[in-house]
Amino acid sequence: MAEVAQNMSQEQVVVVTDVPQAETIAPVPPTMPVVEKEMPVPVPETEEEPMKPKQVEEAVVETEVLKASGGDDEKTPQLVSFKEESTKVADLLESEKKALREFKQLVQEALNKHEFSALTTTPPAPPKEEEKNDAVVESEEEKKPAQEEETPVVIEDKENVEPQVVAEKEEKKEVAETEVLVNHEKVAAAAASDATAETAVDDDGAKTVEAIEETIVAVSSSVAAQDETSAQATKEPEGETKAISALDEEAKEVKSETMEVTPEEVSIWGIPLLADDRSDVILLKFLRARDFKVKDAFTMLKNTIRWRKEVGIDELLEQDLGCDDLGKAVFMHGLDKDGHPVCYNVFGEFQNKELYKNSFSNEEKRQRFLRWRIQFLERSIRKLDFSPGGVSTIVQVNDLKNSPGPAKKELRQATRQALQLLQDNYPEFLAKQIFINVPWWYLTVNRMISPFLTQRTRSKFVFAGPSKSAETLTRYIAAEQIPVKYGGLSKDGEFGTADAVTEITVKPSAKHTVEIPVTETCLLTWEMRVMGWDVHYGAEFVPTAEDSYTVIIQKARKVAATEEPVISNSFRVGEPGKVVLTIDNTTSKKKKFLYRLKTKPCSD
Repeated sequence: MAEVAQNMSQEQVVVVTDVPQAETIAPVPPTMPVVEKEMPVPVPETEEEPMKPKQVEEAVVETEVLKASGGDDEKTPQLVSFKEESTKVADLLESEKKALREFKQLVQEALNKHEFSALTTTPPAPPKEEEKNDAVVESEEEKKPAQEEETPVVIEDKENVEPQVVAEKEEKKEVAETEVLVNHEKVAAAAASDATAETAVDDDGAKTVEAIEETIVAVSSSVAAQDETSAQATKEPEGETKAISALDEEAKEVKSETMEVTPEEVSIWGIPLLADDRSDVILLKFLRARDFKVKDAFTMLKNTIRWRKEVGIDELLEQDLGCDDLGKAVFMHGLDKDGHPVCYNVFGEFQNKELYKNSFSNEEKRQRFLRWRIQFLERSIRKLDFSPGGVSTIVQVNDLKNSPGPAKKELRQATRQALQLLQDNYPEFLAKQIFINVPWWYLTVNRMISPFLTQRTRSKFVFAGPSKSAETLTRYIAAEQIPVKYGGLSKDGEFGTADAVTEITVKPSAKHTVEIPVTETCLLTWEMRVMGWDVHYGAEFVPTAEDSYTVIIQKARKVAATEEPVISNSFRVGEPGKVVLTIDNTTSKKKKFLYRLKTKPCSD
């Protein structure tokens, strides 16, 4: 990050452009998808990696030095402009495109298997080692076919006998002899007319068994040749049992694979996963949050979906949490110059003891505050455009004026909880993080940690002291979009955000005039302000006709910095001419002059 000027006064400005994925909230802006760190220092996500070559090419460094105009002013360090990453697939690097394809494949497989629906709050604990081993042994025993326990001595081919079968034959000799006798009776009955049957009963048991085995082998071979199905029904050997079992299992797998797969439907921030190209924008956020490490991004996505189920995001969107009093502390207002919605976090509002007590005094209230903050964030995100090339990030302005600071334990605790939730579940939603009215000590701490942050992270933060806050905001946000309290002209009244503001810089000890030509009868209305005022302002109408008199609309007078920030005037024009506004800057500092106007036709 750019070095901070040597004098650390409240007017100091440390400007770094753009935003990080890990967003920071000085005490605790209950708003945007920004990831904020507990006071005093904004710290980005630790997972963030150094910029890729493409990002380095896009980082344009420009230098702006403000002339010293007083003891309070200081030089503005280097401004680093960081181009926000594209959300169009065609603009990605080849490695990033590959990562996105792999990520989508993992998501599709998970949808097909309904893995997201199966996500639970607490996964079952793994079994102990002994229990696990016992379970494995028991499972293997169950898988053994019952046929193995009753392995027949009779086999079709002695050369192909498995060693295990032979061993079992020797170990269970008594059972085998019994089975042989039964088989002998069957053979004897089938060959009763054969004279050799008389030798079936011999005193020599070994010869009898051998003769019976040879006879049965011959019979089995003959029957198998004539009718294989009948032979299997009579006596099924161990080899055939295993083969048939394997075929059955294979058939089941084929049947399972050929069954029609109905993927589950999962949506996040109102966008169905893999339904259209908006889903690519969502997935790119998770990939960038994990530096395009596909497995890490997939794990993050699953954890986020699990968390959203636990919290009940869809139901939370519709709930009334009774936190209307937080509307002044956190609110959305206008757009920046690139079209990003702007969220304001006003920490000074928490100096209100009643508001602070209602928000953080106990665990129940802190949890309600966090739920309100998530609700506010979710509602804001639903208004973003997730189509490729659309605006899918937010600018956050953090006003640290009169902030309670790190001494408030409850506020720090809520901040840490909010930070963790945002880091884990709202990746890459911040376009820029602007801190205004920053106290000198905050800048000092930031300067200490800045060398440890990546270029990409530093480029997303902007810091401005009290005297430079309004000027800094107008660099990124048009004056018609900035609330009056922060140096803009946006307020309820005659003008709206659609009425553009003209900005003019008035040099020190110089006079500047603005001429507004009018050619027809009308009512001319304008409003104006000078940053810091302390200048002379006057207005007059000068007719085009030479014989007409100049009309004084506003006699020149000095406008102090303590007066109303915005001056509004109107004048009914009855003839062609021009309205002339005059700003006389007698100070030694340059001034920014803002004005806008509109006309309404009127009859004589």
